Amino acid sequence: MQASASLAAGLLLPGGVAAANQTIRKAIPSSGELLPVIGMGTSRTFETGGDADMLARLGEVIQAFFDHGGGMIDSSPMYGSAQQVIGQLLPTINGEKNLFAATKVWTRGRESGLRQMEESRRLWGVERFDLMQIHNLLDWETHLESLLQMKADGTIRYVGITTSHGRDHNALERILQQHPFDFVQLTYNLGNREAESRLLPIAQERGIGVIVNRPFQRGALFRKVKGKPVPAWAEEFGCASWGQFFLKFAVSHPAVTCAIPATTKVKHMRDNMQAGWGQLPDPEQRARMITYFASL
Repeated sequence: MQASASLAAGLLLPGGVAAANQTIRKAIPSSGELLPVIGMGTSRTFETGGDADMLARLGEVIQAFFDHGGGMIDSSPMYGSAQQVIGQLLPTINGEKNLFAATKVWTRGRESGLRQMEESRRLWGVERFDLMQIHNLLDWETHLESLLQMKADGTIRYVGITTSHGRDHNALERILQQHPFDFVQLTYNLGNREAESRLLPIAQERGIGVIVNRPFQRGALFRKVKGKPVPAWAEEFGCASWGQFFLKFAVSHPAVTCAIPATTKVKHMRDNMQAGWGQLPDPEQRARMITYFASL
């Protein structure tokens, strides 16, 4: 798994180890396109409410994201002013910007969905979205028909569906087994590994990319390790902080394509992005991470 991640990045060094400061990328199963394993979420963090100081800070955050090899930015109409803020900040980026634009449709009805998606495109200021996802399964059958037609027409590139609720896992399992999705977005982290039982295996079997939301369980993982040092053996896979420990665990699962942590702080963004550099833990190291975290 580690070697395949390095090969996907095109950065293999002698011994099968990726360069320590180079971005790890994984292939999107349905296309083979490579995507950096660490993306950026915008839930809560990009809902500025017109706060000028916060907008300036988020400008530094998004600049750091791209400076460190970022690709996917994920948002939703559900996230207040987040899409408008993204649209304000994207033109301010200096240097290369390899944006993979991902948002969601979150409403009922075909026409309402089409209007909402067009409004999202206007707010972001992009020509088209790379990925459009059905948010939390809301009216998914109606929207899936629209999204598949949009993909065929070339107005979006990939089709996805999301959940952040464990109660939806049974329904999502049936949907993924029966319908053609490029991506599924779900919660997966060291404190919540429910997706390992069925959803991640189904994604692998069906060739569906997986986007991990809530990789820190909304801060609960950090609260559990507060005051405790990162184990020394985590250096074996280039891990220098708890944030990197949690992210490397999430994206090292063979079914996972990328994770989308969210932050309002530049130092946290830089730390997050470094989780997507160098090496990922192998299966034995992942098992050790699980055992160690459970013991805390």
